[in-house]
Amino acid sequence: MKYPAYIQELIDHFSKFPSVGPKTAERYVFYLLKQKPQQIQALALALNELPDKIKSCSYCRTYSSTDPCEICADKNRDHELLCIIERSQDQSVIEKSKQFNGTYFILGGLLNTLENIGPEQLPFKELGQLIKSKGIKELIIGLNFNLEGESTALYLKKIFPDLKVTRLARGLPAGSDLEYADELTLANALKYRNTL
Repeated sequence: MKYPAYIQELIDHFSKFPSVGPKTAERYVFYLLKQKPQQIQALALALNELPDKIKSCSYCRTYSSTDPCEICADKNRDHELLCIIERSQDQSVIEKSKQFNGTYFILGGLLNTLENIGPEQLPFKELGQLIKSKGIKELIIGLNFNLEGESTALYLKKIFPDLKVTRLARGLPAGSDLEYADELTLANALKYRNTL
């Protein structure tokens, strides 16, 4: 059966979300069609306000309602300790462990030769400026233990040879995502991190 053009357009939009195929997108649209109009309007309003209410922190690049974000603005945190992570979700997971009191820098991606993501596509220049301006003493590499994460970690060690560079301990299984690590494993990985 061919859907009306507007329904198909919504299905196409939802299909662009990560891990959402056409069938799941179709379920989302038909779920919304069963909701009360005020619920759909509230969702539409929230989506419409997203660009105005959430910004990227000018220091760590996380998504926040303020700039700088709460973590970067917190005077009680150790601003000489910087954890390098791939995405904002990783920051949330590390914060839940309650074992890290430093600050973060979000790369927004990893070196990946297959996808033509080289050093020019990642914010290494901004990272260097932050390290200089904040007087960072230690970089903790909090990247996933996969080929891209390892390549990026080695590159960071290479471009900052005079800086202490440590890596989360191998308590995390190789090939796993930080987003799915349990708090105890992540707490131990932070506590027993190794120097690169």
